[in-house]
Amino acid sequence: MIGGVDVLIILIAVVDHAQAYWAAAAAVAGSLLGCLLLFMVARKGGEAYLRRHTISPREASFRAWFHEYGLLTVFVPAFVPIPLPLKIFIVSAGALEESPVTFTIVMIAARIPRYLFLAWLGTRFGNETIPYLRHHVWQFSLLAAGLFGGLYLLIGFLHKRHMTKSFPIDPR
Repeated sequence: MIGGVDVLIILIAVVDHAQAYWAAAAAVAGSLLGCLLLFMVARKGGEAYLRRHTISPREASFRAWFHEYGLLTVFVPAFVPIPLPLKIFIVSAGALEESPVTFTIVMIAARIPRYLFLAWLGTRFGNETIPYLRHHVWQFSLLAAGLFGGLYLLIGFLHKRHMTKSFPIDPR
C-alpha cells in the first residue's frame, strides 16, 4: 500500500521518536535528488524525441495543457502516501522542459508535508501506523482526487484572472 521510504520513516519513528524527523528530512533530500536526476535526464534527451513524435494538433494541445497544469500530476502523487504513478510525470515534466526551479519547489512542497506526516504518525500511533494507513486508503484516495481537482480549478482561475489583467476587454 505505501512505498518503501514511507515504511522506513514509520519504522524509524516507531523505534526511535527522536530520529523520526531526521529520517523524514533525509527522505526529502533523497527523494528530491532522485527526482531531480530523473527530471534532468528526461530534460536532456526527451525534448528531441518529443519534437519528432508530437507534431499533431492533439499532441500540441497536450503540451500546452501540461505546461499549464502538468506539475499537478507531479505534486499529487508526490504528496499523498498511497501508490500513484509519479515517474512518468517526472519524465514528462523534464521532457516538456518545465522549469527545474519550479519542479524543485513542487517536489519540496509535496515531500516535506508527506514525510513529516508519516514521521508524526509513526511517533503517535507506533506499531498501529501502517494498519491505520491501510484502513484509511480510501480517504487518502479521495484526498488525492480532491486535491487535484481543487488545485486544477485554482490554477485555471488564476490563469484566467491573469489573462484578463494582461489583456483587458475593451468596453467599447
